[in-house]
Amino acid sequence: MSEFAANKALELRGMQVLKGLLDRDAQERMVEELRHVIRAAPLFSPVTQSGKIMSVRMTSAGRFGWISDRNGYRYSETHPDGMPWPEMPPLVSRVWDTVSGCARTPECCLINFYGESARMGMHQDIDEVDFSAPVVSISLGDDALFRVGNEARGGRTESIWLTSGDVVVMGGASRRLFHGVDRVKHGSSTLLPRAGRINVTLRVVT
Repeated sequence: MSEFAANKALELRGMQVLKGLLDRDAQERMVEELRHVIRAAPLFSPVTQSGKIMSVRMTSAGRFGWISDRNGYRYSETHPDGMPWPEMPPLVSRVWDTVSGCARTPECCLINFYGESARMGMHQDIDEVDFSAPVVSISLGDDALFRVGNEARGGRTESIWLTSGDVVVMGGASRRLFHGVDRVKHGSSTLLPRAGRINVTLRVVT
């Protein structure tokens, strides 16, 4: 029997939304694991190719991390400061094993931190090679308004509020959909002492 149990499973344009998959105890343990990662590989502010600083701060664990600078968006085996990424947190890996339905092991654990005014514009996760593997997204902390679009920019979109402990599985046809975070409801969760949202995404890269 799995240690995780969703309160409710929803479907959003082919994405599985597992509401409350992580209970409070699991959330607190995962945050502690992520703190170890951040101490070894500090959060940094990515820069777009045009030189704009993104509002989300990030770091990674696993074989690869995702980075962005004037040279473009890409995966790298080292942090921008030069050190290798820390090992994948065990509890995060167990979430993948439980919900992904994928025999492969994730190679990147991307950790995004959203402060009070942070957001994530509509984008596709297309820097990976194997699109048969899903992207698994874990929400911790403050509520976030998650928006999902289409395989091309524009057109009608749908949104859902993600709360702490929710997990989204983006697989199959939904793997290529544009998606983003329009806003975060600052202070809506007590998980993090100073509020904010952590989003953890697991990906197969190669």
